Amino acid sequence: MLKQKIYYIIEKGSHGSKLNLLFDYFIMTLILLNVVAIILESIPAVDRQMHYFLLAFEIFSVVVFTIEYLLRIYISGITHPASTRLKSAFRFIVSTYGIIDLLAILPFYLPFFVRIDLRFLRILRLLRFMRILKITRYNKSLYLIWSVVREKRNELAMTGFLTLLVLIIASFLMYYIEGDTQPDEFPNILSAFWWAIATLTTVGYGDVVPVTAMGKFISGIIALLGIGIVALPTGIISAGFKDRLDRKRRRPKKCPHCGEKIEE
Repeated sequence: MLKQKIYYIIEKGSHGSKLNLLFDYFIMTLILLNVVAIILESIPAVDRQMHYFLLAFEIFSVVVFTIEYLLRIYISGITHPASTRLKSAFRFIVSTYGIIDLLAILPFYLPFFVRIDLRFLRILRLLRFMRILKITRYNKSLYLIWSVVREKRNELAMTGFLTLLVLIIASFLMYYIEGDTQPDEFPNILSAFWWAIATLTTVGYGDVVPVTAMGKFISGIIALLGIGIVALPTGIISAGFKDRLDRKRRRPKKCPHCGEKIEE
């Protein structure tokens, strides 16, 4: 069956297809070359000399990524099963990888259908960097990290909400404590929010510092909280990574001759 053959080629799995391996390496190489091309385009002297070559490479890349995207929609009945083909295709399109695949080709096609100004066109060109995210599908190590992040998304979201809450509280406090003393440095809560981000993440650029005793005290507490808050996502991802590796090691192996499970 044609759909099944295409699935074995473009979808990573335990089927061990050599064509699948070649396809993965080809797409990964193409993605990395696209990143190099975008970097070269940002250098005016190189862009002037290699403009037509880089444009041709961009068109070739978009054609390849478009074909891959359409093929993934075609086999969505296998990868994202549903009651109808339309629902399967929709499930793939709105999935994480489906959105990444769409964003990888959208910047090229959008100007043909929508009249946009040059400033927005520059933003669309930046979206081409989304192609680097496609590589997580084809690299086992990156896919493992990506799957751990997805598995721990609830815990990470809760940590993010806690971080945002602390940032907002710190912004309000510093604005009302330091605003009268340093009206140029803390003119509003949004400016205090930037200071809170720099302090909470322990970056501490030093461009804005509190001068009042209470401001320094609050700043010290926020800096100490930042050490713990920044460590929380790292701990969550590390624990999830360790759990995933432990489960992988405990998974029973199959005998290559008889197919029976081998207990370790």
